[in-house]
Amino acid sequence: MTREDLQFLPISINVTNKKILLIGGGKVATHKGSIMARFVDQVTVIAPEFSDEIKALPFTFIQKEYEKSDLEGFFLVYVCTGDHELNTQIKVDAEELNILTSVCDAPLLCDFTSPAIHKEGHVTISVASNARNVYQSVDIRNQITELIKSEQLIIKSENLPEVG
Repeated sequence: MTREDLQFLPISINVTNKKILLIGGGKVATHKGSIMARFVDQVTVIAPEFSDEIKALPFTFIQKEYEKSDLEGFFLVYVCTGDHELNTQIKVDAEELNILTSVCDAPLLCDFTSPAIHKEGHVTISVASNARNVYQSVDIRNQITELIKSEQLIIKSENLPEVG
């Protein structure tokens, strides 16, 4: 299978009261954690070491090496260790436990990917490229953000009815 074969369904997933695990404590984990912190605070981070930036996030930190038992009870797992072999093993372990997993920087191992996001109030705009070109997604998201800032794209939600 190649990246071109991958198909991702764009959805918003309910993470209310769900446990999320982030494995890794470096630059990529910090980036993913910063995005998640805009939406959730019930994230546990496991890594042998943590960057100062990730420690500033409102998460629970457990300083240790990964073990399969660390996955138990989690709804979603983000894998950002920087060690391809370890990332692959974590994905295999999570799959055995039926836990959805995103292995950062390895789309072929992902059950889900994170889109480029613009969030304003309760409106979230996400742009994804089907795991093919993250830079294109970020560029389009940035263009949308600029349209909103310049008021060429107006988000009016206070007078609209909520629809399920």
